[in-house]
Amino acid sequence: MAVTDEAIGKIKDMIVSGRLRPGEKLPREADLASELGLSRSSLREAVKALALMNVLDVRQGDGTYTTSLSPALLLEALSFIVDFHQDDSVLDLFEVRRILEPAATGLAAERMSEDDRIELGKVLESVQAAATVEELVAADLEFHRRIALGAGNPVLASLVDNMSAPTVRARIWRGATEQGALERTLAEHRAIYGAIMARDRQLAQSWALVHVGGIESWLRTALADQPA
Repeated sequence: MAVTDEAIGKIKDMIVSGRLRPGEKLPREADLASELGLSRSSLREAVKALALMNVLDVRQGDGTYTTSLSPALLLEALSFIVDFHQDDSVLDLFEVRRILEPAATGLAAERMSEDDRIELGKVLESVQAAATVEELVAADLEFHRRIALGAGNPVLASLVDNMSAPTVRARIWRGATEQGALERTLAEHRAIYGAIMARDRQLAQSWALVHVGGIESWLRTALADQPA
């Protein structure tokens, strides 16, 4: 395993140094193994691992290429890991959301384009028109996704999206069981939207913190009240 790790590190160094660029084809296996001082079997294991992480793209009959290396693509592996821990780590996910989403919302208040602000308003209308808890949560996800994209930072947007989706069940649970939860969610969405439209970064951050923190606080209490 240590040899494979070494091979992964050497290929990573080639990418970081610019020796391999996004979308570029890797040298032939024999040539690359010789260049890196690796056995061909170690190189193959490294390529398999990096392909799983969306760093490399193995094309049968053509060769191996680096991917676009875009943040959204590379962070797909994070989403895969999070999916396996959504039950026992949901509070941890909310804690990360409480850190990330206010920052993204504040940036969106400053950076979001006029067209994107208009589209965000339409999403807010769809949230208000939602007939069921499930529809409300789906619209809620889209509302937060648009805001994260509006922050203008693709890495931050991908992190927010990956942290948000696995919390859907907890949000549905809250909407179905807590009195006034839906009305509170709508009011907080309107406040966040108003702060973004006013380009008020601090206010947008504050309302996002209230919104995410409120869900997290409710969940901590609800889980503590559940039978062991």
